[in-house]
Amino acid sequence: MLENLKQISPVIWEIGIGAKDFMNVPARIFASEDMLGLVDRDRTIHQLINVTSLPGIISYAMVMPDAHEGYGFPIGAVAATDLSNGVISPGGIGYDINCGIRLLKSNLSYDDIKSRIDLVAKEINRYVPSGVGKAGRLQLSNADMEKVLNYGCKWAESMLYTEDNDLKFIESGGCLESADSSKVSRNAIDRGRDQLGTMGAGNHFVEVNRVQQIFDEEIARAYGLYENQIVIQIHTGSRGLGHQVATDYIKQMLAIAPQYGITLPDRELSCVPVSSPEGQSYFAAMSASANFAWTNRQLITWEIRQPWKNIFGESSGKLEILYDVAHNIAKIEEHTVNGEKKKVLVHRKGATRAFPAGHPEVPPEYRNVGQPVLIPGSMGTASYVLAGMKGSMELSFGSSCHGSGRVMSRTAARKKIDGEELRDELNRMGINVQAGSFKGLSEEAPQAYKDVESVVNVVEEAGIAKKVVRLKPLAVIKG
Repeated sequence: MLENLKQISPVIWEIGIGAKDFMNVPARIFASEDMLGLVDRDRTIHQLINVTSLPGIISYAMVMPDAHEGYGFPIGAVAATDLSNGVISPGGIGYDINCGIRLLKSNLSYDDIKSRIDLVAKEINRYVPSGVGKAGRLQLSNADMEKVLNYGCKWAESMLYTEDNDLKFIESGGCLESADSSKVSRNAIDRGRDQLGTMGAGNHFVEVNRVQQIFDEEIARAYGLYENQIVIQIHTGSRGLGHQVATDYIKQMLAIAPQYGITLPDRELSCVPVSSPEGQSYFAAMSASANFAWTNRQLITWEIRQPWKNIFGESSGKLEILYDVAHNIAKIEEHTVNGEKKKVLVHRKGATRAFPAGHPEVPPEYRNVGQPVLIPGSMGTASYVLAGMKGSMELSFGSSCHGSGRVMSRTAARKKIDGEELRDELNRMGINVQAGSFKGLSEEAPQAYKDVESVVNVVEEAGIAKKVVRLKPLAVIKG
């Protein structure tokens, strides 16, 4: 499909609505010219064009530079739909609802911790359960599960799993009020009952980093970041609960979409009108799953804080939340469409919110500089903290990329990369690796991902988000 591309800017490309008869809006790709081949090597562009067929889609469908093939929507996709005549699509959110990233900042520098990196990695690995289907320390009753689903991190706060101001630095305060636990199936609830405070497997991780380079001193200062500071990233989502919610509603929508006169070029785009009873039920269940995921990252934060204080003491063992953002979610937001402010439903699948300075949803402490945008790299490579810029509201419905993006399937990575050799190589690079299996390690090898530097540079050049600091990994803990 690259022959249909029109260049809008050095890093923005567009496929016009004439490329396929079913297109309602153009398709846009954020990428440098030399990255286009990576986007075209799988079904990413094909899937993106299919997204433009959604009823009520606004402006254009788009993918970020970390895009790759997904279910229905490509991963890295953003699409906004009209609340009155548009649809909601589970494929536009994904199976791991509110998979997201949280960054904790310490008051320690690299010199304070370098002799104890191995101990820190082993203790975090011991305290944070990880692996496929791994259970956590909590076994919640039905009543508590309802509270988690309906109130998210507010429940965690009531149970003393938070510290001062934690909720202030979580997207939406860690609680979507649109959640309704009654719209979540008993099967989904049972799958999540013992999974709070667990990492899972796949690309989920806890990573200890140091601030290697500062690009913007003013914004770094506003974020409380400084050179050689130790920070921790947490990347996980709603675990089996979110997966089951997606499964339940995709099945329902596949059956009911024809009753609403919806025909699509790909059944994986199954959807219903946002305003329909089924659409509202899914939105409420998705919101509840998002609350579960934020609470999961909060419980992992609580778990990490325990060994951190044990190792470094009460005064040096403080970990504060810099920010927490969702990657897979649909949210009702106000955006300017054709010169008028309008509330729309923004689907983000493998994409991160990137609100600029002055936006009311940015915490007051960061409002003069913009929302922190957290972009983890692949295991063993750099990660970035950026700040949302005005261009995000003009170009991408307030959205940015969410990581570096895969270029190799997990199956291909397992065949090509030896997990034990990879661990040894990372150790030689000074990165302590704690992993549940060599198979899982090989699937997440740096070679399986795009170059995070190139991805972040596209986002910055487009004017979506600005680089603030670069992070270097010291320890990686995986399921």
